[in-house]
Amino acid sequence: MLSFIVRSALTKNRGLWHLGCSAVRAMSSSGPTPPFTTLSISHPKESITHVELHRPEKRNAMNKAFWSEMVDCFNQISGDPDCRVVVVSGAGKIFTAGIDLMDMASDVLQPEGDDTARISWNMRKIITKYQETFTVIERCPKPVLVAVHGACVGGGVDLITACDIRLCTQDAWFQVKEVDIGLAADVGTLQRLPKVIGSRSLVNELALTARRMYADEAKSSGLVSRVFADKEAMMAGALEMAGEIAGRSPVAVQGTKVNLIYSRDHSVAEGLDYMATWNMAMLQTQDVMKSAQASMEKKSPKTVAFSKL
Repeated sequence: MLSFIVRSALTKNRGLWHLGCSAVRAMSSSGPTPPFTTLSISHPKESITHVELHRPEKRNAMNKAFWSEMVDCFNQISGDPDCRVVVVSGAGKIFTAGIDLMDMASDVLQPEGDDTARISWNMRKIITKYQETFTVIERCPKPVLVAVHGACVGGGVDLITACDIRLCTQDAWFQVKEVDIGLAADVGTLQRLPKVIGSRSLVNELALTARRMYADEAKSSGLVSRVFADKEAMMAGALEMAGEIAGRSPVAVQGTKVNLIYSRDHSVAEGLDYMATWNMAMLQTQDVMKSAQASMEKKSPKTVAFSKL
C-alpha cells in the first residue's frame, strides 16, 4: 500500500512538473508579436500575460520602436479583463543592454528647435515621452513580475524598478550605467530605486560609480526578492507566482497594487484616508463572500470563479 501511495505521489508530481515545463516552453517565442517589432506577447496560462523583450540579436537594446510599443502594450493590458497578472522577461542571452545609442542618437543628440528655448522645450517633450514607457508599467493595475537573467543595464534598471516584483538568476547583474555615458538617469531609476532598496547610500554609490551589482547583493539589498539557479527555473518560479496572484480576486489584487503605490508616495494618514475611500466602494463585491466561503471550507482561493474585471 505504501509503495502504491509513493508511486501515485511521484506520478502526480511528475505530471505537475511536465505541466509547468510545458507552460515555460509556451513562454518562449520565435519572434515579435505583430504589430510589435520589439515585443513578443503570449499567454502561457489563464489570466497571465507574458511580455518578452525581443531583440536578442541586439541584446534587447531599447530602440525608438521599443519606447512607444511598451506604452501601447501596457495600455492594452490595463484594459484587458482576461489579464490578471503580467510577467516580463528578455529573450536571448541577457535581459537588456539598455538604450540603443545608435538608434536613439538623433532624438537625444540632435533635438529640433530654432533657439535654446525651443530646443530645450522639445528635449523636455522627448524625455517625458520616454519616462511614460516605464511609468505605464507602474500605472497598470495588474501586478507586473519581472524576471531578469544576465545583464540588466541602464534603461533595464529603469524598467525593473517600475515593476512590482523582481526575480533574477544567479548570473544576473545590474548596472545604473548612465554616468558612464555622460548623463544622469532620467526615466525613473533615480526616482524609484531609492524607494525600492531603501538605502540612500547604496543607491548613491550605484548611481554615481556605475558599478555592477550582482545577484546576491541584489537579493540582500531588496532589489530582487528571489534568486534562481538558471533562467528555466526562474521562469517556472515566475509562472508559479503569477498563478498564485491570478487565482485571487482581481478586485482585491488590483486594489492592493493601487494602494501600495499610493501609500509609497504619501503619508500614512493620507494613505489610510485613500484606502477608506477606495474600500467604501470595493468592499461591495461578491468576491469578499466568495473568498470567505472558500476559506471556511478550507479551499484555495484559486478554486473560486471570480468575475472578470
